[in-house]
Amino acid sequence: MANCPELTVLAEHVRSFAHMLTHLQGDRLPEWIEAVGATAELPSLRRFAQHLLRDLDVVTAGLTLPWNSGVVEGHVNRIKMLKRQMFGHAGFELLRKQGSTGVTESHRTTRSGPEPFLGSHVARISGVSFAALA
Repeated sequence: MANCPELTVLAEHVRSFAHMLTHLQGDRLPEWIEAVGATAELPSLRRFAQHLLRDLDVVTAGLTLPWNSGVVEGHVNRIKMLKRQMFGHAGFELLRKQGSTGVTESHRTTRSGPEPFLGSHVARISGVSFAALA
């Protein structure tokens, strides 16, 4: 990085942002945004910092408070994976993993009239049925 001063400055800003994130120091965010705004050679990082200003209170709270939505996001990710599996949009890797997770696809329910766009698959995980989400 000694040959590229822009990378050195970028790495410094990224490290300081990561430090704020991992040590819950959101109160330092305005200082970080100001420091990034002063670097003319990093327009993309400046735009990122300017977008943080739009919701400064929310971003500061996210960088300060110990609570997060990681568990909820994990469930959403799992449900999306099931949906991709059920509707044939999964890649080979995801389908290969399906065999080890115990996820099975049950039969289609019969309906009179045209089939809805997303179909009517139901996934079974550990005995619990989940209707596919649209």
